[in-house]
Amino acid sequence: MFKRVAGTGPDKVVIVLIPNFSMIALSGVVEPMRLANRASGKTLYEWELASRDGEPVQASNGMALVANRSVADFTQTPANVILCSGIDGHVYKDNAVFGWLRRWAREGAHIGAVCTGAHVLAHAGLLKGYRCTIHWENLDSFTEEFPDLDVRAELFEVDRDRFTCAGGIAGLDMMLQEIAAKHGQELAAAVAEQFMHERMREGHDDQRLPLQARLRISHPKLIRAISEMERNTEEALTRDEIADRVGLSRRQLERLFRRYLNTSPARYYLKIRLNRARTLLTQTTMPVTEVAFASGFTSASHFSKCYRDMFGRTPRAERRNPGAPIDEGLRDPGLDFLDATSDLSEDGFEDDDFEDDFDDDELD
Repeated sequence: MFKRVAGTGPDKVVIVLIPNFSMIALSGVVEPMRLANRASGKTLYEWELASRDGEPVQASNGMALVANRSVADFTQTPANVILCSGIDGHVYKDNAVFGWLRRWAREGAHIGAVCTGAHVLAHAGLLKGYRCTIHWENLDSFTEEFPDLDVRAELFEVDRDRFTCAGGIAGLDMMLQEIAAKHGQELAAAVAEQFMHERMREGHDDQRLPLQARLRISHPKLIRAISEMERNTEEALTRDEIADRVGLSRRQLERLFRRYLNTSPARYYLKIRLNRARTLLTQTTMPVTEVAFASGFTSASHFSKCYRDMFGRTPRAERRNPGAPIDEGLRDPGLDFLDATSDLSEDGFEDDDFEDDFDDDELD
């Protein structure tokens, strides 16, 4: 992953801070290097912080870090560069920074990104022909904006002289793999133990918790049904199609959702699709009508009504003021505020009443 320049001693890394960067993503990269130096008793890694203009950069948590220098201050091309971004990575467009990144790439630097830094690399044109990843919350919008890129839902991806990481503590796992590859598994394990990190995850491990852990449910057919919903947001499945895929009748499917989640399949599916729509509205410039279609709606007006019912504002208002607080009186975990007689049939479901006409044993 890191490029080592012959005869120069430790691996040297320049970390470029993007405004509103994630502090935990930065720590996940820096702290393993610090602990590797400490545990080995040697200076294996050296790093410095850079910013566009050499001025301090504020993180998303409000804390500001002092940069060692600006990107223009480097008289020699850095061997390794890591972009550290955060919640605003998708809107960051700075031609001066892009120009330096392209120059460094042409001159042989190994360039990577953590959290939403992949957005910055993509805007700079530095991910074409490379595998890459990004935080799961940004995957949908990232793939919509850059459909030609090879985007993977991995913890981290290392592809020749590019490396990308999903952010959070995934940077720790990526750095542990780097330490193990360069300096041995024993040192990597010692660093992991300092973090009380019980398992060094591989790049292909899932970013998100399993559905069982997220929802605290264990019924296998319910888990499969929700997985089908999450995989099919653009072309919404009908209730019968979902039931058939998991080996249940339609009424058994209804009963499972009522019993474990206190809602109906229609309402749960709608919530998944509306959350996808919100991501696309706040992280892309897709027209609202296209967002509706990409979220499984065939009617823009119906999409707008459902969106307002859930989030307390219209899709257009969301785009004008992304991240505004949601009216908690309107957003209910089970979407119970929606009228049970609402016609959802155009989007694949009708939320009619289910009948309690079979035993619980039929679900087991």
